[in-house]
Amino acid sequence: MTDRLVIALAQLNPTVGAVAANLAKARLAHKEAKDKGADLVLYSELYICGYPPEDLVLRPSFVAACREAVEDLARDTGEGPAILVGTPWREGKSVYNAVALLNNGKVEALRFKHDLPNYGVFDEKRVFAAGPAPGPISFKGVRLGVPICEDIWTEESCETLAETGAELLLVPNGSPFEQNKDDTRLNLVVARVTETGLPLAYLNQVGGQDELVFDGASFVINADRSLALQMPMFGEAIAITQWARGESGWHMEKSDIARLPEKEEETWLACVLGLKDYVEKNRFPGVVLGLSGGIDSAVVAAMAVDGLGAERVHCVMLPYAYTSKDSLVDAEACAKALGVRYDVVPIKEPVEGFLSALKPMFNGRNRDTTEENIQSRSRGVILMAISNKFGSMVLTTGNKSEMSVGYATLYGDMNGGFNPIKDVYKTEVYRLAAWRNKNRPAGLKGPERDLIPERIITKAPTAELRENQTDQDTLPPYDALDDILSCLVEAEMPVADIVKRGHPEALVKRVQHMLYVAEYKRRQAAPGVKITRRNFGRDRRYPIVNGFRDQG
Repeated sequence: MTDRLVIALAQLNPTVGAVAANLAKARLAHKEAKDKGADLVLYSELYICGYPPEDLVLRPSFVAACREAVEDLARDTGEGPAILVGTPWREGKSVYNAVALLNNGKVEALRFKHDLPNYGVFDEKRVFAAGPAPGPISFKGVRLGVPICEDIWTEESCETLAETGAELLLVPNGSPFEQNKDDTRLNLVVARVTETGLPLAYLNQVGGQDELVFDGASFVINADRSLALQMPMFGEAIAITQWARGESGWHMEKSDIARLPEKEEETWLACVLGLKDYVEKNRFPGVVLGLSGGIDSAVVAAMAVDGLGAERVHCVMLPYAYTSKDSLVDAEACAKALGVRYDVVPIKEPVEGFLSALKPMFNGRNRDTTEENIQSRSRGVILMAISNKFGSMVLTTGNKSEMSVGYATLYGDMNGGFNPIKDVYKTEVYRLAAWRNKNRPAGLKGPERDLIPERIITKAPTAELRENQTDQDTLPPYDALDDILSCLVEAEMPVADIVKRGHPEALVKRVQHMLYVAEYKRRQAAPGVKITRRNFGRDRRYPIVNGFRDQG
């Protein structure tokens, strides 16, 4: 039995399915921890395969590859340090979300996740079997409780561990980012520490995976509820923590307390990381996007430069008859401020070609949104052609307000492989632009300040698909629209309750109708970074054919 432990917390960025690459990264962290005198290294939930693996878990060959990698990694522990690592694990006919203790060159113990989440972005009951209530693992005479992520969101698992003799809790997590979630996690952990009287180390994955971003922000709370360690958000890190057994149990010596970003900073960093990892993990050489002179495309371009560097971002202005001189000037100024490649490709000829081909069929009918959408779809075709020719992925730039009410054109401005602001409401897009013009957190690759010309932020938003068009010709002011949408989407509030907030009933019902009928568009939209509590697709799953309307 020992009275001191050195535990390394490996907050790493795995890639789902890249078992060999994740194993190699784990080995580098293990070597660093060994050089610094660690007794044990803790990795995040399902680290070996990356989280969430989704239906990959249903492939026996995938689960077998993960087990082989874990057994291979175990051989590195012959001379220490030991390892606690997350992996899918097959026992008989069932596959479990497991954590394995690797020690003395072999797999010494396994614990299986007991409480499988099946809400929001989580679908674990579909692919994993639930394990029994966990008991402690003995390591160097210390009884370690290793509940896995969701196991600490209810009282049962931690209470069971405390009752069966656990002395400290080491929790591997795959907890996705959403705004202000770090406060929620901290309050949760304090509750578990208070209930059990045990210190708790919360280790979270970091990195982007499809629409999810994992923010890291791992931390340790001692039994007296003091914060002993706070690791950074949105970055890989390895923390070496010193633990000692005293009269009142185990205690971690206070270490580094990283500052966590808040508000616009955390949202911006989440969008940048999600975009960066989507591009790089899918091995695209760079991105291309239409730069219209408007706020949304300017913000997306700035995020792309911050994540990838200006040399990997290609912006294209695609003007037509309704594109204002101001937009041309603003788009060029934005591209220059960002330092990106900038090209102008007029769309007059393709648009007129489509209109000419359709003229016999359209004869006698008035111009309407059909002709407007031809402009947008011509731009989409050109951007996709550039992508095909040069290999860069097209970024689409619609915000959550537009995605909510269908203010976007299928196969036009919705064309693209990824959208970093898909879950960001329009009013927040403006706040993000103003914030980034004055701030550059460490690690971003873009200019220090003034990335987005002020005139782009202050002018009235417009799609410029007809003469003197503004968004407010069709939509209510964004302050009102975004509040109504947040009530409908995030809070699922009844119409009557939204009206009590001061919105006209007719407007609320109109927005509700637009929200429902645009579902078919959202099903065909590019993936994008999850920012809010309920993003479209993973969290909010409404039927396309939907006859229900809340009547107030």
